[in-house]
Amino acid sequence: MGEIFSEDKDYILNLYNRNNLHIKKADGCYLYDESGKKYLDMFSGIAVNNLGQKHQEVTDAILRQLECYSHLSNFFVSEPVVNLAKLLVNNSFASKVFFSNSGAEANEAAIKLARKYGRSKNSDKTEIVTFYNSFHGRTTGGMTLTGQPKYKDNFAPVLPQIKHVRFNDLTDIESTVSNKTCAVFIELIQGEGGIRELSSEYVRKLKNLAEKHDFLIIIDEIQTGLCRTGEIFAHQEFNLTPDVVTIAKALGGGLPLGAMLVNEKLENVLVPGDHGSTFGGNPVACAAGEAVLQVISEQGFKNEVKTKGRYLVEKLNGLKEKYPNVILDIRGKGLMIGLDVGEQANIIKQKAFSKGLLLNVTSGSVVRLLPPLIISFNQIDEFTDKLEFILEEL
Repeated sequence: MGEIFSEDKDYILNLYNRNNLHIKKADGCYLYDESGKKYLDMFSGIAVNNLGQKHQEVTDAILRQLECYSHLSNFFVSEPVVNLAKLLVNNSFASKVFFSNSGAEANEAAIKLARKYGRSKNSDKTEIVTFYNSFHGRTTGGMTLTGQPKYKDNFAPVLPQIKHVRFNDLTDIESTVSNKTCAVFIELIQGEGGIRELSSEYVRKLKNLAEKHDFLIIIDEIQTGLCRTGEIFAHQEFNLTPDVVTIAKALGGGLPLGAMLVNEKLENVLVPGDHGSTFGGNPVACAAGEAVLQVISEQGFKNEVKTKGRYLVEKLNGLKEKYPNVILDIRGKGLMIGLDVGEQANIIKQKAFSKGLLLNVTSGSVVRLLPPLIISFNQIDEFTDKLEFILEEL
């Protein structure tokens, strides 16, 4: 165990705060270290392993595609790529799909699309409005969109003509957008921002302003998408039809894959030569994605996610009643839940680790719960039982 950690420090840029844990295997909702100790994974690779580890249908799809070929350039059509695009279109508002390697790259594509669309209307229609406390990736465009100075102050100057407004503040958005706005970029539930949900009043205001000023509504569903909230896309529960959606994380079933989905009016904005990606739409990743979409698009699966989400929140509310000085708030939808525990967040994370429970903390004070969507009711009980033991200790 010691050697792998020392070599990790010797050969890899130190950009991550590693857990003191060497995972040797994984299965379903559990990760196992080299001693065989198992850990219940309550953040599923940061919302990547929505179907858990070693999901049979995903694994079979990967192996079948590897028997055919692992990569073709985008000068060739590829069945798994077309099949996944078709599934995404048939289960969404979209008419066309662009594939990338990651969510940040999908957001970069959306920035380019929005700016070209705006310039087709008016040469100065290039402003993009996004939100404080948001997170949209670590590329130059993504970090400019991100409304958190800590992610970009050291890397200035960032992209021009991107403005930030306060989340759920109706007056702020109305006074900021104008006929120069080409797009508003938004998360319906801010993930890195502490699981904060957009209000229904704000949705109505955003739709009215988009119609008035002719700007695109671009929704970042990189974390909320692919059944995380109980529907394939969270916007389907918010009565908001976007012009563009970006997704990634769970799309590739554990393999790197992102996508930008666009509606019919935008499908011809970008033309050959405007954008591309060598590995975007890798056939193996798309084969995995096809398997993921086939599983999560079943109505029974979606209903089960919603039922589990309600069950988890019910259990957590019971703990909040018993420990109101620790659990200050419970937020979220489906199986995307945030526990605001104030300054106790990292202490809870550390204690959970010692008890075989893997938790993640975001926004400083929020324990963010993103378990695999296949988590069982017994495993939810396992989590809440261990959490209660921790809360008793505190």
